[in-house]
Amino acid sequence: MDKARIATLWLDGCSGCHMSLLDIDERLLDIASAIELVFSPLVDNKEFPENVDLTLVEGALANEEDIEKIKMVRARTKLLVALGDCAVTGNVPAMRNNFVLADVLHRGYVDNATANCGPPVHEVPQLEPKVIPLHELVAVDLFVPGCPPSADLIFFVLSEVLAGRIPDLSTRSHFGN
Repeated sequence: MDKARIATLWLDGCSGCHMSLLDIDERLLDIASAIELVFSPLVDNKEFPENVDLTLVEGALANEEDIEKIKMVRARTKLLVALGDCAVTGNVPAMRNNFVLADVLHRGYVDNATANCGPPVHEVPQLEPKVIPLHELVAVDLFVPGCPPSADLIFFVLSEVLAGRIPDLSTRSHFGN
C-alpha cells in the first residue's frame, strides 16, 4: 500500500497548531509507517510538491504571500484541512480588521519605533487590507477548530483520514478549545 502524502503549512498564526501536532508524541509512531511527510515547516523541504493527499493548514490569510501559497497548495492537495481557529475564522490575526491597515502599520512601525521608523518595504510580503480565514479564498474540506486544537483531536483527524474516513468532529471540538 502506498503511503499517504501529508503536508503541513503555517501561514499567519502563532505555530501553536504545529506544536499540538508535535504533542501527539509517541502516537506519531503509530501513523509514521502510513505517511510520507512531503512538506512542512518542521522539515527542510523548500517547494510544495504536487499530488499531496492531505494538507493541514495553520493560520489565516494576511498578506500577498499567504494568498499565493494557499492557492498553490489548494491546487496540489486532495484534502485541505483548516487547522485551528486562525485558519477557520481568522481569530487573533483578524483582530486588526477593526482598524485601517495604514493606522495599524503607523502604530507599529512609527509611533512605537525608536529605530528604522516606517513599515518594512523590502523582503517582507505586503499585508492585505483585511485578514481572512482560508475558506473565504479556497475550498476547505475539513475544519478543525481550537486554539490550538488538542493533540488528541489532531491525532483523531489524522487516524480517521488515514483509515479513509472523513472525521466527525461534532462531539469532539469547538472554537477556542
